[in-house]
Amino acid sequence: MSQTSRSEAPLQASSLPGVEIIARVRRLLVVALAAAAGYSIFMTSNKGHCPGGVAADGSFVGASGNATDTAPTCVTLSLQPSALVFVAIAVIAFAAITLVLRRAADIPSALRYLDRAAAAIAILAVTSVVISQIWFVMIPITDWDGTGTFFYPFPFGSVDLTTEPMSAG
Repeated sequence: MSQTSRSEAPLQASSLPGVEIIARVRRLLVVALAAAAGYSIFMTSNKGHCPGGVAADGSFVGASGNATDTAPTCVTLSLQPSALVFVAIAVIAFAAITLVLRRAADIPSALRYLDRAAAAIAILAVTSVVISQIWFVMIPITDWDGTGTFFYPFPFGSVDLTTEPMSAG
């Protein structure tokens, strides 16, 4: 008879009742954290536009190409994650755990609640990134003349607008 050391023994699942549910809750939390991290990483974009420019002699030129005494106003848009998406991820995770505690009649139904919540979180994060990035690209920043309104991808993303005069040098 050979003896196996403890480090060589195969990993066995715990005999704790409901271990499948605990493992699925852990998976839900990992999916939520990964979705939040991925959403944060892919939700950063910038773009800017300055209607006009600087002539060879150092004077300013307006958007129409005519010389002007004042510096053209430049606009910069910065896309950032929305706090509402992070709140929605947390609400989905806590709601799923609450539903398991209140309504699950057996282990398979508890696992379905947790799996659906994990899928909803992943779909929310991916959808928010796609909608925000497409919407952000479609903002007509080159048509900006210093007036008007930009429509942002709220609640999927947050956009900061910065205007400043163009520098001559």
